[in-house]
Amino acid sequence: MRQSQITSWCHEIIRSQAPEGGFYIDATMGKGKDTLFLCGLAGEKGRVLAFDVQKEALRYTEEILRANGMRSRAELILDGHEHMDSYAANETADVICFNFGYLPGGDHSIGTAADTSVEAAKKGLSILKRGGMMSLLIYSGGDTGFAEKEALLSWLRDLSAKEFTVIVNEYWNRGNCPPVPVFVFKNG
Repeated sequence: MRQSQITSWCHEIIRSQAPEGGFYIDATMGKGKDTLFLCGLAGEKGRVLAFDVQKEALRYTEEILRANGMRSRAELILDGHEHMDSYAANETADVICFNFGYLPGGDHSIGTAADTSVEAAKKGLSILKRGGMMSLLIYSGGDTGFAEKEALLSWLRDLSAKEFTVIVNEYWNRGNCPPVPVFVFKNG
């Protein structure tokens, strides 16, 4: 693992918590790297749902899954993550993964937004099993602004400590609005 690559670091935390053959949700599939990672955890017996609003993201994800022999492990859904409750029942997912922002190399005018991201994360907590984990990688600044980051962190701060454990991480010595990885554990 490359220590400074934040997505690799998040994957290691997820791997340490995720049961093999579980049910996983990639709420923001982008170019498919998180979906591919979750498919590896799911194995032949598990299940992965992956969401994005851009056809281009679905195409990228389909390509990377096919190239790695894992296309059959994921259902790719062209819909906003705020609708994930239409596809998954309450307390069924072992891990839910968010990577907020916009499609890398894509149209920067299309990206996640504060209102729908908070709504999606709320629905995700309902879908998450007791003992499950949600990973939120929050980007801010530049094209994305700060509204989404502020809204998500404010909402997370108010979650019940009896029901959830929230761990917010940050780069301590990097400027330029580095991403903020957050892990939410649904207490058992």
